[in-house]
Amino acid sequence: MKNKPLISVVSPVYGASGLLEELVRRIKDSVKEITEDYEIILVEDHGKDDSWQKIQTICNSDKRVIGIQHSRNFGQQYALNCGLDHARGEWIVTLDCDLQDRPEEIINLFNKSKEGYDIVLASRKNRKDDFLKKLFSRLFYRLLSYLTDTYQDASLANFSLYHRNVVEALKSMNDYSVYYPTMIHWVGFRMATLEIRHDSRDDGRKSSYSFKKRFNLAFDIIISFSNKPLRLTVKLGIFILLIATILAVTFVVSYFFTERYVSGWASTFLSLWFIAGIIITILGMIGIYVGKIFETVKRRPSYIVGKKINYEDQIIE
Repeated sequence: MKNKPLISVVSPVYGASGLLEELVRRIKDSVKEITEDYEIILVEDHGKDDSWQKIQTICNSDKRVIGIQHSRNFGQQYALNCGLDHARGEWIVTLDCDLQDRPEEIINLFNKSKEGYDIVLASRKNRKDDFLKKLFSRLFYRLLSYLTDTYQDASLANFSLYHRNVVEALKSMNDYSVYYPTMIHWVGFRMATLEIRHDSRDDGRKSSYSFKKRFNLAFDIIISFSNKPLRLTVKLGIFILLIATILAVTFVVSYFFTERYVSGWASTFLSLWFIAGIIITILGMIGIYVGKIFETVKRRPSYIVGKKINYEDQIIE
């Protein structure tokens, strides 16, 4: 039987078979400066390359590396969710597999936590991403900050260090849709950010997140974590009502006190189409929220594990 590890390192894997060996090696070199009592959890999100085969080879050579494969592709945040559910360390590190998050920074995050912080977030001030990705990220986080009434930093992503208490609090939320950069602000705890160096991706592959995927993810996050769009529709309705009232008074005054002719068919036609568009938009937004409620009440698992390697051997006393 094995004791509870001090550190668990969780990394979701998708389309990064050429980076896995270096990823694990660099994680080991970094974590060994802190402790020899650690585990590395690689969650393979059913990608199209041979990442799972590489993970099997790595796991067979080191029992401290745990491999988990989803039954199908569920998405990065759900791979993180799976990794956090299986992590057993007192401290849990999450980082992407593309090595843009430098594993060598783990020791710096851990040292920062010694100042009394339960959460340490890595801030990527010098992001090595393309212009469009950085622009989209900034716009998204500004919109998300506005709609959720919280401060969202575009320099923060998945590279973080959490205490076990934080992870248990995140798990207790039981949200069907998960997005950890937003959820950690809700659970509270003492939080700090640490500026780190951000590297470019060196395996020649582009990110699997296309603009369409990023847009869909952003839309899903906003709907899942904020009801402000519904409140904005109420304000829009009141605004339209005020405009309609002002126009109605104007037309009445014009009819009785001036000789100006007020044409009817064009204004009626345009106003009907305008109001119909607003109504359909509001109904569609309500329908989206109802759909989210439907997904939640079904209580389906947010991910399904297909295979595990080395996990059953890590029994905790």
